[in-house]
Amino acid sequence: MRYLVSVIDDKSNPGSTDRQPAISAFNERLIAEGHWVFAGGLADTGTATVVDNRGGEAVFSDGPFVESKEYLAGVWVWEAPDLDVALKLAAEASKICDRKIEVRPFL
Repeated sequence: MRYLVSVIDDKSNPGSTDRQPAISAFNERLIAEGHWVFAGGLADTGTATVVDNRGGEAVFSDGPFVESKEYLAGVWVWEAPDLDVALKLAAEASKICDRKIEVRPFL
């Protein structure tokens, strides 16, 4: 089963910025154990553009689609045999990257 693993940062209480070596080591382990599918960090929310083409014409607006102190800072896509394994990995990931983690299975 595949899981979307979202890294959630907080503007009022951000995670540490010196975590890249530990995150890289964790990613190498995910690859070695067959859990890695994809990962990527995201630029600051100020760089976001929202596109809404539900009407007669596409509307483009600056910034995130929702204003919040918490925001999506990055994602992983993992392969895991079940939710228990994904949650165990997520607990490690949260500690390693010093941020909240949200785990959601793909349908």
